[in-house]
Amino acid sequence: MHDSIANKEAVEKIFTENKIAAVVNLAAQAGVRYSITNPDAYIESNVIGFYNLLEACRHHEVEHFVYASSSSVYGSNKKVPYSTDDKVDNPVSLYAATKKSNELMAHAYSKLYNIPSTGLRFFTVYGPAGRPDMAYFGFTDKLRAGKTIQIFNHGNCKRDFTYIDDIVEGVVRIIQHAPEKKNGEDGLPIPPYSLYNIGNNQPENLLDFVTILQEELIRAGVLPADYDFEAHKVLVPMQPGDVPVTYADTTPLENDFGFKPSTSLRDGLRAFAEWYKQYFG
Repeated sequence: MHDSIANKEAVEKIFTENKIAAVVNLAAQAGVRYSITNPDAYIESNVIGFYNLLEACRHHEVEHFVYASSSSVYGSNKKVPYSTDDKVDNPVSLYAATKKSNELMAHAYSKLYNIPSTGLRFFTVYGPAGRPDMAYFGFTDKLRAGKTIQIFNHGNCKRDFTYIDDIVEGVVRIIQHAPEKKNGEDGLPIPPYSLYNIGNNQPENLLDFVTILQEELIRAGVLPADYDFEAHKVLVPMQPGDVPVTYADTTPLENDFGFKPSTSLRDGLRAFAEWYKQYFG
């Protein structure tokens, strides 16, 4: 079925016609920079759509609601690595604000209606068949077309790049273990609610990332062996809404599920480059 989670009737129809035990919500309007110029899309999908899913989970007694949050909720936090115990009340983009609102709404529904929910703060996901607006995909398109790429913050940004297979593995493990429903000492329900970071726990410099990407694109035959990379890059200042570093503390994920993302940047970009060559020729 193709529709929008902002369409409440469509969401309700899916839940009514199917016996749904668990929900994984990966539907959202993503991206920091686009949220600055197109805020309506973010409110519609990330706030209204998210609310529609929570309502459906409430009325249909879903056993576990898992949803994608984002590392962007950490904003300009100075402490690294980022921990789910950190205060995240100062988002630097509307996108981040909508993701923080998701966490608050899910917590409220867990408290009010005893809906087990788990939020996953993803860190810079990349890999085959990824979002075309992500930097690595856009860089590849431009380099292949002989265009110049812009590298923000003069290449001094660091990102905790996380390969898609590691994200999927984390989701699969977590969905099988809903937060426990239990009462506190006062006899009132404790919200069955959890938050986890899913990141590689190893931030990489953006210039290093682009260098490895170029090498793997040459290896895969997307770019010629003599490609002049220096002639096709320009270093520019930081963009509004961006942050200089993202770095995930994945200790709770390791402790609770025995899992830590481990795909190296080179292995992940090699898989992307080979997919890109096969898909686009």
